[in-house]
Amino acid sequence: MKKQKIALVYDWVDKWGGVERLLLELHRIYPAAPLYTSFYNPKTAPWARSIKIKTSFMQNLPDFVKKSRVLSLLFFPFAFLSFDLSRYDTIISVSSAFAKGVKTTPNQKHISIILTPPRYLWSHQNDYLNNSIKYLFEQCLNILKWCDFKIAQKPDVLFSISDRVRHRVKKYYRRDSEVLYPPFDTAYWSQIKKQISTKKFRPGFYFIPKNEYYLVVSRLETYKKIDLVLQLFKQLKQPLIVVGSGTQENKLKQFVKKNKMNNILFLKNVTDADVAYLYTYARALTMPQEEDFGYTSLEAQFFGCPVISFKNSGAAETIINGKSGILFDKQSIKSLSNAIERSKSIPYNDRHESDYLRGRSWHKTVATFKKKITEAVRKNHR
Repeated sequence: MKKQKIALVYDWVDKWGGVERLLLELHRIYPAAPLYTSFYNPKTAPWARSIKIKTSFMQNLPDFVKKSRVLSLLFFPFAFLSFDLSRYDTIISVSSAFAKGVKTTPNQKHISIILTPPRYLWSHQNDYLNNSIKYLFEQCLNILKWCDFKIAQKPDVLFSISDRVRHRVKKYYRRDSEVLYPPFDTAYWSQIKKQISTKKFRPGFYFIPKNEYYLVVSRLETYKKIDLVLQLFKQLKQPLIVVGSGTQENKLKQFVKKNKMNNILFLKNVTDADVAYLYTYARALTMPQEEDFGYTSLEAQFFGCPVISFKNSGAAETIINGKSGILFDKQSIKSLSNAIERSKSIPYNDRHESDYLRGRSWHKTVATFKKKITEAVRKNHR
């Protein structure tokens, strides 16, 4: 049996987050596989420098177009149709947009890992597009939804990264998919835990009182609902650390400045060790958003940090309500406030152990991820 030629495909490579950890794991499994993407920014995505990256014509578009998910919408379907992948036996796409729409032949196998059907077209359109944009581009949006539905029928195998995403795939694409949780590398985080436990370790920010602050670790985007947390902590006056960057960063900082909220600290470009330190000594991680999966929830729990999460979220699949965190019903100040109060009365297990993750087999997700992917690749190999 000849060795398979494999190509990886992802929507865009311009940032770092949980999905990018998944891509690195795919690269470790198939190190010779190139990564095809619409565009690549090596400055904001240095993690990808060891990967052979192939970009589309979108690489040459102005930055302001590429950075705007609205302006770039019409280009994405054509970007992925422009790739000639005929030399490969198997294509593995990772997509929350149009990467799943690459052209394949009947002799090729296409495996697609669905992060979510595009939020701006289906489940969370109001979070991305205001009413005037939706009115002006209604016909374009309908065409894009039709295109997205059509290309979602093309992959031979669909994986969804959570049960919540599986339900969206069924609802919007009318297709079944298998849940394949992203790999959570407990071996890597165990090394980080050892690093921050040494007396020599110093975090890359000034001293913060231990066990007194709440934490947000997130991209600062509209759908993440970080503004909800800030509005609550304006009332609570308790310390809150917000780790991350994104298109809403300036808006959120202006809100804090305008309201003279000295209890809020913004951090970005921090190391994994710094984030681990913050998890270790935080009172809780707050996640008000509806996540597709919620990698940070596992990170926090690994370091003994309780998670306060919106219950209609992929992150809720990682939490035992009342033991490793608290789930709340509504994305409202009152509901989140009540959850924070409830979290204070729950006797959590040893905050510096990850027994919960081991008990629920999250430590096996790297091996499971590799097994499922390689089995899917081998299944119809000619």
